[in-house]
Amino acid sequence: MSNPGQAGNARDRLLLAAAELLQSSGDRTLSTRAVCERAGVQAPTLYHHFGSKQGLIDAVINHGFSQYVQRHAPSDSGDPVNDIRRGWDRHVRFGVEHPAFYALLYGRIEPGKPCAITAPAHAMLRDLLTVAARRGSLKVPADDAAEQILAANIGVTLSLITRPEDDRDMGLSDRVREAALAAVLHPGAEQPASHQAAAATSRASAALTLRALVDEDPEGLTPGERALLGELLDRLAAS
Repeated sequence: MSNPGQAGNARDRLLLAAAELLQSSGDRTLSTRAVCERAGVQAPTLYHHFGSKQGLIDAVINHGFSQYVQRHAPSDSGDPVNDIRRGWDRHVRFGVEHPAFYALLYGRIEPGKPCAITAPAHAMLRDLLTVAARRGSLKVPADDAAEQILAANIGVTLSLITRPEDDRDMGLSDRVREAALAAVLHPGAEQPASHQAAAATSRASAALTLRALVDEDPEGLTPGERALLGELLDRLAAS
């Protein structure tokens, strides 16, 4: 494994050293002494840049997951459902390939406090589902669909991480993924647009579609009108 103490500024060397130690050992306690030795710096340098050991760990996780999100930002393929599938599979692979990072990321939750680090990935999923809603493909609001899919995605990833590598059924991810999609999409939602019209004829589906369109382009509506229309559409969608 590389020695990060030979190049780069002190902050970057510390990040790399901590990342490599976390990845190789999976040790959540992470010895600051080992990090400093690997980075070729003294302890005061670590505390100068990160404030504390926890600050260093948070910075490592933030950097690593941010790089993952930026590298795998979905392209505009025109098919939001398949983009969601690809995003799901990348999420699972990231967790299985980086179990120490993933456990730190999702194992340090605080009641009532959303994870700021994973917020961009959540936003990407919500955006894709909003596109699906505008096409009449969703049978629940986009925000609800995003919460359901993300919860299932995290759950199956954690489950796979806990299994021995030679006893890991990756097909489980595919099965849970398809069940999660089926719970939020109308049947036939992945068919060409000409065949999707039938799925969009129900009142609930039409309300969800209009809700997504109004949220995207509220021009011509006052804030009060938008709020009232949103409430009515939500009631129709729920029915």
